[in-house]
Amino acid sequence: MSVKLNKKAFAFAKKLITDGKVVHDERDDWSEAAPSTEQENAFIDKHGYTEYSNWHLGVDDDKPDDTKGHYSFPFGDFTKVRRGGVISLESRAAQNDHDDIAKAAKDLLNRIDGESK
Repeated sequence: MSVKLNKKAFAFAKKLITDGKVVHDERDDWSEAAPSTEQENAFIDKHGYTEYSNWHLGVDDDKPDDTKGHYSFPFGDFTKVRRGGVISLESRAAQNDHDDIAKAAKDLLNRIDGESK
């Protein structure tokens, strides 16, 4: 799997945080807040894969870009960045040696926590 950082989604997440569109929840909250398969499908049906891609820090160029499998490391609920989602994806990215994604997630977390802007 050749997952790399989705730079467009990283920029999108930073803008959402700057605009205050963030939920300051905890890691454990992400399991409840993460969009369900049905919510993902409804979002794709309404907005398409281009908008769907904005909500994922990882992309896998080995998979077609019009499939959900192309996108990984979600960080929000399609309305706001979720702090719990960012914490979760940072951990998973680091565990799987996706250093660029883990570093981007750490940057987002610092922004959410007000350590940098």
